[in-house]
Amino acid sequence: MNKNSTRVLGAAAAAFLALGTLTATTAHAADKYTLAFQGPLTGDAAQAGQDELAGAKYALSIYNAANPTATVKLIEVDDQGSGAVAATVAPGVAANAGVLGVIGSAYSGASQNSFPSYKAGNVTMVSPSASRYTLTVPTAPDFGGPVFHRVLPNDSVQGPALARVATKGVKAAKVYVVDDQSPYGAGLRDFTIPSLKGLKATLAGKDSILPASGGGTDYSATVAKVKSSKATVVIYCGYDVDAGAFIKALRDGGYKGIFASGDGTATASFPTAAGLKAAAGTRLTEGDNPFSSVATAAQKAAFTAATGVKVAGGYVTNTINATNVFLQCISEGKTTRAAIATCVNTGKFKNFTGGTFSFDANGDLAKGAPVPISEYKVDAKGNIVFVGKA
Repeated sequence: MNKNSTRVLGAAAAAFLALGTLTATTAHAADKYTLAFQGPLTGDAAQAGQDELAGAKYALSIYNAANPTATVKLIEVDDQGSGAVAATVAPGVAANAGVLGVIGSAYSGASQNSFPSYKAGNVTMVSPSASRYTLTVPTAPDFGGPVFHRVLPNDSVQGPALARVATKGVKAAKVYVVDDQSPYGAGLRDFTIPSLKGLKATLAGKDSILPASGGGTDYSATVAKVKSSKATVVIYCGYDVDAGAFIKALRDGGYKGIFASGDGTATASFPTAAGLKAAAGTRLTEGDNPFSSVATAAQKAAFTAATGVKVAGGYVTNTINATNVFLQCISEGKTTRAAIATCVNTGKFKNFTGGTFSFDANGDLAKGAPVPISEYKVDAKGNIVFVGKA
């Protein structure tokens, strides 16, 4: 990031802090309680954040219709999926006494950099999609406890699933693994590579590339390594826009094998960045039950009415679950930050697809939670289509 862009982000963050606090204070007079949604709402990662925000809006629309005298207002907190921006906006959220909890952050790095403010303010977080394993490891420097929770399996579960999906149906797969040098990408890589051993697959090679957001745009050296390795499968551990640029470079360079990636790539921004021809056939994993497959016709209609979004994107179901964690606590009369924290740490919550879930002592889903790793495929029209359980 160059100095000019840093100044722009700083100015945008400062503007948010002033506006966000004012909005919350004004809304609090009309709405009894306030939650914040935090994720990337602008920038390259915006699609992921907008997808999840729609899930939060849907959950609140259902709750508020049933509770007209105790409605909940949602503040939208744009961290651009960036740890640096998150560290700037989180203090303002924590300082706003009206905010009872945070739905988010969507990304692991942004979550990590929000922890100091939210721990100091006792602001409970429930993330729909921050999957980095170490966020819930007490001995790790990026441990989010006691405030951080997530409603998806972490990357120790997604990594093996991604390896299975990538190599499925490929005889004696030769796999080349590439990561984007982000904490998320490197973490997913470290759980994916060891999983190849039990799949009759071999590691053809591995490389780390600098994403475009970090100044990288030339993937020719990595493309040459992939081709030289004679890999039949490439697994990319990183985010959507850069995954699109990378697979386009691979296809333009003559690579014709399988391309697979994890949840960071599973947004509409990926086929847009890649182009339909390059993106078609990509295999993806995500720790979610897809809303399009599990919702009833009436729920889909209500979702569109509440959000204006016709087709739900990734992690919508998870975001509904994350939002409903807070809404259930509020409905039970837990309306202070301390009471919310106790409720989230000890409660049992309804899953959108049925059953219940709870959190373990470190903020992960307790064993037996009904949230799988799902498999998706990009079709010829650029749609991300649910295939089944990974």
